[in-house]
Amino acid sequence: MLEQGQPEPLGAHYDGHGVNFTLFSQHAERVELCLFDAHGAERRYALPAHSGDIWHGYFPALKPGQRYGYRVHGPWAPQQGHRFNPAKLLVDPCAKAVTDEVADDARFNGGEREPDGADNAAIAPKSLVIAEDFDWEGDCAPCTPWGNTVIYEAHVRGLTQQHPEIPERLRGTYAALGHPAMVKYLRHLGITALELLPIAQFTSEPRLRRLGLSNYWGYNPFALWAVDARYASGENGLTPLQEFQQAVKALHAAGIEVILDVVFNHTAELEEIGPTISLRGVDNASYYWLDGNGEYQNWTGCGNTLNLSHPQVMVWALEALRYWVRVCHVDGFRFDLASVLGRTPEFHQDAPLFAAIKACPLLSKVKLIAEPWDIGPGGYQVGSFPPDFAEWNDHFRDAARRYWLQGQLNNGDFARRFAASSDVFQREARLPHASINLITAHDGFTLRDVVSFNNKHNQANGEDNRDGSSSNFSHNHGKEGLQVNFDIVERRRRSVHGLLTTLLLAQGTPMLLAGDERGHSQHGNNNAYCQDNPLTWLNWQQDDFGLVDFTAALIRLRQRIPALTQDRWWQEGDGSVQWCNASGTPLEAEQWEQGTHRMQILLSGRWLITINATESVSDIALPDGEWRAIPPFAGEDNPILTTVWHGPAHGVCVFLKQS
Repeated sequence: MLEQGQPEPLGAHYDGHGVNFTLFSQHAERVELCLFDAHGAERRYALPAHSGDIWHGYFPALKPGQRYGYRVHGPWAPQQGHRFNPAKLLVDPCAKAVTDEVADDARFNGGEREPDGADNAAIAPKSLVIAEDFDWEGDCAPCTPWGNTVIYEAHVRGLTQQHPEIPERLRGTYAALGHPAMVKYLRHLGITALELLPIAQFTSEPRLRRLGLSNYWGYNPFALWAVDARYASGENGLTPLQEFQQAVKALHAAGIEVILDVVFNHTAELEEIGPTISLRGVDNASYYWLDGNGEYQNWTGCGNTLNLSHPQVMVWALEALRYWVRVCHVDGFRFDLASVLGRTPEFHQDAPLFAAIKACPLLSKVKLIAEPWDIGPGGYQVGSFPPDFAEWNDHFRDAARRYWLQGQLNNGDFARRFAASSDVFQREARLPHASINLITAHDGFTLRDVVSFNNKHNQANGEDNRDGSSSNFSHNHGKEGLQVNFDIVERRRRSVHGLLTTLLLAQGTPMLLAGDERGHSQHGNNNAYCQDNPLTWLNWQQDDFGLVDFTAALIRLRQRIPALTQDRWWQEGDGSVQWCNASGTPLEAEQWEQGTHRMQILLSGRWLITINATESVSDIALPDGEWRAIPPFAGEDNPILTTVWHGPAHGVCVFLKQS
């Protein structure tokens, strides 16, 4: 028999004797808890109590594995934002596990002018009661200092689906992430943090399904507390949650942090005519930003925008983040379209959610990374997030590409980006790590494609190549595509070396896209969000192994240079950095504004980065002293001692000063 229960914790909580259920709904008139047996038969129970806006009830003797959902009764008044429809079975917004997919079925239609009466329980995903009993066996978070952090952005399936040293039954799964072969590779590279594209339960948009495609990246969630089961192998009888926990434990044992890409800006319910799955039917007017006509504010480009300024919605988001840290031991979050987090509805650095994160003993200690823009008014907020956050720095990405591939940037602009974009981030209590430096990311060209394609080639996405950015600052070096002659291959290789050296030896936090160190190509597709196939999966058998070692050597070198690991702003005269011209003397005032594309950067008085980003071979005189070219630019057994560098076109070299 259903008892009154307690208003907390949120969601379905098993206490060893029974399950307490809670559901927030400010505008509901009645809430039914629906339990399903193994045959799909449904039993409905009205939640007997509500404390404020929290409806709750306790079911004795109920155990983990129980499938459930909600039917929420209330007004149908779309102009006031209310879209209650008890004919629709709803996923618990705090569900910790979910069964089944969201089908492309008209029964998910909640209604337009009036509520749709078709019952969808037979096809709707069911929430699942779980037990939080994983044995962490003394797991210890690596807590890598920001100054030593090197991030590797990857997709669970794409990273491991074709790895020949991982058993086929495990490929593309959480188990593969923690497999010794994967851990060994990440350690060889020198990666300190694995940043995973979304693994919270998501679904594919109906439009994609009708094109025979699927949502690969995962930015279409409907259960933000639940580990997505599609990446679970089921090996050894582990649940998806347990398998992910096991992977985190294995990565931690190797000193590698795990950062999750999370989507707290919109949901898979899309626009008004999208599927009713959870929040729309639970309390549409509370969970989403609406205009005066009750229609969604589409500041995300995905049909709706979550209203994280609503007190209870903010609590829901905070508790979800705490759950991932407490139960899954994740080490941080990258927030997709993070300007939404600070909307009230205008963006504010002191928005309630930011203040609550800062005040939280748990969340204030993990790494927080913002994608600092959305598409709403005032949505571009690079440099404007609170000191607790680091931010994706698109200024760095564009500057590096323009400098090496377009010849468009002067010395001063390049130096500003190389110095952690101090003009953007050096304020208040922020440190250089706030600049997440990237050349590429999941969204856009891969590194190989940046140097191989002038134009995007997204025809496979079914949108007539209209999707994806047309502003890429890429350069194909004379011929579009991958099949080119040896001369172009060599020119591309030198450009890749220059870009990687800029990324991995610049001040700030470097983020490497998985596969860039192996020459991975998506054949010019710069918006491969719907390509869950070998186009996006890393090919581990046909890759540039020399580039892997080059990248690993750069990361090892980075960890030796105090100017990069100390995470403090470079000051004139402190010995951290000196900017020199091609003659080996400090840049003069007028040279900062020149686009000579030949310069030298001396770090910590000993490590010299010498750059020739021109189209011509050039002799560059090194600063006073004797210099030795170091790996990966010279062999360990064949050091090059010199005072002049004969720099090839688009060449880069790093020297160590001899004492």
